[in-house]
Amino acid sequence: MSFHIYRTITEDVIRDCRKNNRHAQRFLYDYYAGKMMALARRYVKDTMVAEDILVTAFTKVFKHISRFKGEGSFEGWIRRIVVNEALTWLRKNKSMYRETDIEMATSEVNYDQLGSAMAAEELMKMVEALPTGYRIVFNLYAIDGYSHQEIAEQLGISENTSKSQLSRARAVLQRQLSKMEAHRNITRYETGR
Repeated sequence: MSFHIYRTITEDVIRDCRKNNRHAQRFLYDYYAGKMMALARRYVKDTMVAEDILVTAFTKVFKHISRFKGEGSFEGWIRRIVVNEALTWLRKNKSMYRETDIEMATSEVNYDQLGSAMAAEELMKMVEALPTGYRIVFNLYAIDGYSHQEIAEQLGISENTSKSQLSRARAVLQRQLSKMEAHRNITRYETGR
């Protein structure tokens, strides 16, 4: 069986996965596993837990693939399953809402401070270092595009709690970006002497 890369995910592989074709399932898993593992790791820091989430999510993908009707992105459909699995794990482990004492932020993160030297990888490391509740809400809202209402429903919290967690996450990120920019300015000054 040969798959054409552009038709693969939307037609041939999905059709064959619906027939429980192991080759097609393996192809689908191999095609998306890297991206979905990175997604799971945004929510759960522990690599082994993220791998468990990934396996459980793909098990659900294969079990419920007939529910995908071709409306919207297939990758988006898989992403939702992975995010839901990560949130289920976090809810079961009740580690999401440990608060830290920081002031409320009213402004958005100033991404202009990132400059050309700031790689997305550095920003993701900052996001990964956020307290769990802040990280989860920031990921859902700023990266995965959920609304505060959807976040509240997913996490079993109020919309105001979601907004508060996001605001606090932004405050932490803004402070880290400011420190990074100050450090870069000092380094530029010292190397420019």
